[in-house]
Amino acid sequence: MNERNQPREAKIERVTGETSVELTLRLDGSGQAALDFPVPFLRHMLHLFAAHGHFDLSIHATGDVDVDDHHLVEDIGLCLGKALHTALGDKRGIRRYGERHTPMDETLARAVIDLSGRPAFVLLGEIPAERIGTFPTELVREFFKSFANEARMALHLAILYGENSHHMVEALFKATGAALRLAVAPDDGGVPSTKGVLE
Repeated sequence: MNERNQPREAKIERVTGETSVELTLRLDGSGQAALDFPVPFLRHMLHLFAAHGHFDLSIHATGDVDVDDHHLVEDIGLCLGKALHTALGDKRGIRRYGERHTPMDETLARAVIDLSGRPAFVLLGEIPAERIGTFPTELVREFFKSFANEARMALHLAILYGENSHHMVEALFKATGAALRLAVAPDDGGVPSTKGVLE
């Protein structure tokens, strides 16, 4: 349980034969990000996520990126989700739901979140480019799916329209950070569920 006067934060460490990840998340932060891992585009996206969520996020990670980025991207998503779930404790006194539409130039994206305790992930819309720089855009879906599963939340994302692939992904990360900021915000009630628990 996280009491109101206790910092809502978590540190997660995950070591496998493919990756090593150390991640710290503080929900009531100022948007600071210290990101040290060899996937530059994901570093950029998570900096935006932290800034728009007002989270403090620290990640030091290594992995078999000589093979490809998949394992490291997936495991960072897993660790971020686990950190969110841990930092929220029993979820007493949070709003639970968050929604945000975010434009990025010609692109509009939407993120809707329910910190329900039940993992679900939906991404509507297609990213036209196969790669942004060296980053495979198919890993955007893998990252968010891993994040939602370990956070045990319903995460619904949509690219409503757009032309530029970078803008599309950037809008998704910004919208997710902003929607999550609303969902974790303090509320005056207890556990926001008629069941009395969000597991």
